[in-house]
Amino acid sequence: MSGAMAREAIKTDIPARMDRLPWSRFHLLVVIALGVTWVLDGLEVTIVGSIGPILKDKHTLALTDQQVGLIAAFYVGGAVIGALVFGWLTDRFGRRLIFNITLGIYMAGVLASAFAWNFYSFALFNCVTGLGIGGEYAAINSAIDELIPARLRGRVDLIVNGSYWAGAACGAGASLLLLSGKLVAIDIGWRLPFAIGAVLSAGVLFLRRFVPESPRWQVTHGREQEAKDTTADIERKVGKPLPAAKGTLEVHPRKVFGFGLILRSMLGKNLGRSFLALTLMVAQAFLFNAVFFTYGLVLTRYYHVSDARVGIYILPLAVGNFMGPVLLGHLFDTVGRKKMIAGTYGLAGILLAGVAVLFGAGMLSAWTQTACWMAIFFVASAAASSAYLTASEIFPLETRAMAIALFYALGTLIGGVTAPALFGHLIGSGHAWAVAGGYAAAAVLMLAAAVCEVFLGVEAAGKSLEDVAQPLSGSA
Repeated sequence: MSGAMAREAIKTDIPARMDRLPWSRFHLLVVIALGVTWVLDGLEVTIVGSIGPILKDKHTLALTDQQVGLIAAFYVGGAVIGALVFGWLTDRFGRRLIFNITLGIYMAGVLASAFAWNFYSFALFNCVTGLGIGGEYAAINSAIDELIPARLRGRVDLIVNGSYWAGAACGAGASLLLLSGKLVAIDIGWRLPFAIGAVLSAGVLFLRRFVPESPRWQVTHGREQEAKDTTADIERKVGKPLPAAKGTLEVHPRKVFGFGLILRSMLGKNLGRSFLALTLMVAQAFLFNAVFFTYGLVLTRYYHVSDARVGIYILPLAVGNFMGPVLLGHLFDTVGRKKMIAGTYGLAGILLAGVAVLFGAGMLSAWTQTACWMAIFFVASAAASSAYLTASEIFPLETRAMAIALFYALGTLIGGVTAPALFGHLIGSGHAWAVAGGYAAAAVLMLAAAVCEVFLGVEAAGKSLEDVAQPLSGSA
């Protein structure tokens, strides 16, 4: 590798040492301390979706249908900016520093949201919250992939990303209690979940003190001794006899990997992988942001569900979404990435096309549509989680966080930002077939993603990250 920052080549067995580790309490700590953010994200998004009808009340923020959709767009827009900015910083300064900073930003944004007084303040505070969450996506997925043994990486990634839906279930349950008007006034009830989220995130911030920096990142950035010390400390925490590590990797460490080098890697040798990651991200972002940010509006407008009872329908939907990655996750390590990713995207697209027709024809009720969503998203949630897994493992280590950030940002801008605003307009029109057309568009995107996986997918199940994508520092 050329450049003044490049150093002499070194041989390291750190990737092999990390991948041979048995599952331990250390790995569980990593999953809890980093993965809980997804729970908080699910809580935030579901609360926003559930309180949409409440926020139209003159005693709260008196928003319109379009403004409810725009609130979601501000949140997702902030997440895009956060992903890009903190994705680059994560690759430059390390995973540990950035995932603590981004959680702090999230905590500030969600706390401020509890004190919003009109559309503009609520939109701004949700944008700040999204800023922190976007940065979390890049830093956390990078750290988890690099700390979890290869044979378990798929299922752990899916469960961690799927834990979003555990938060969604909590958010739906909380909305039933806090938006009924029986415990507290509705103008206070919709604010409390945001304040609770801030308190929970403070506890997570404390827990992250015990999560180390990625030794893989350390060794490729010229911190060989720190990487050795970190790995040795992790091995001590495992507390079990370990087999000898097999295999070494030669790297040319450097402190900085410039944008030019990163872009050449992603748009040159890895162009097909880049197109695949983008397609997977766009499809899942459009589907999930379209449905979950506006489902409360669908329930109230088309099925005449009362504002306070929206959470009753979102709760089982969120539980089904969480169970998908939990029950299907191990298959991504055993059956394989390509078969499972293509299968989950394809099946979700087929089922969604059927629901679009049934909804447009007026053949569904609030409960039957919720049951249909449960079946679709049981599969689609595993597919969506696999999109983040794909983006995080098929690119070189030095570009991992930036790759996650870039494809999350592009996918979200194309699919995620437009979907809530579009569906807010479609729902506001009052025409069921207009909304059904939006669902059909999401189905087409999911099916297209399945086809891309068949032809461009990378089989990474059970393989070391360095075998899936050679580090940039591994080439002289």
